[in-house]
Amino acid sequence: MTGNIDMSMMYAMHNALRRDLTKMAEVAARTDVDPRRILANGSSYGLFKKALTIHHGSEDDALWPPLREAVAGKPDEEAVLDAIEAEHAQLDPLLESVDAVLADEGADREKVASVTGALAEALAAHLEHEEKEALPLIDARLTQEQWQHYSEVHVAKTGPDTATLLPWLLEDADENVVEMMTARMPENVRAMFADQWAPAYRDRDRWNAAS
Repeated sequence: MTGNIDMSMMYAMHNALRRDLTKMAEVAARTDVDPRRILANGSSYGLFKKALTIHHGSEDDALWPPLREAVAGKPDEEAVLDAIEAEHAQLDPLLESVDAVLADEGADREKVASVTGALAEALAAHLEHEEKEALPLIDARLTQEQWQHYSEVHVAKTGPDTATLLPWLLEDADENVVEMMTARMPENVRAMFADQWAPAYRDRDRWNAAS
């Protein structure tokens, strides 16, 4: 990677997704509560799914198309992008399987653990693959303007969910990333994040830890 493009927020997103995959595995392994009911809460799996859907939708709309043009005629690089896009497509049915199990009142904890585990395995492998092969390719082939456009599309898709997804993203982020992100915010947004959004997010018991 040449370091032309700041990937801090991409890595923050990936780390937040990994964090929630770990939490889902912990919930699925609990015997003191019904894991299906915890994950069916819109603040737990639902928030994770919303973040992932926005993230992958933004990549599909504004990141992979310009990268596809940039690597045209370079078979090895086209193959990387082919694989990444195929992985995106494979994740959709896994999300649908989790949705179906969480809606099924008869699903036992073994079934919940099975479908969430399959999603975790596939998504973790995808994130690692993207970081090892696709992000260096993005850095080498895309312009700052193209990357900025992708970032703007991501922000636009987040839209009214910013108040929950921004503190979700930064929950366990490196202090430098948090400082960088908050420094870029307009003053009024920075104030809302500090005074309203972050405290409200911290008050959520997303994974029913109090049980």
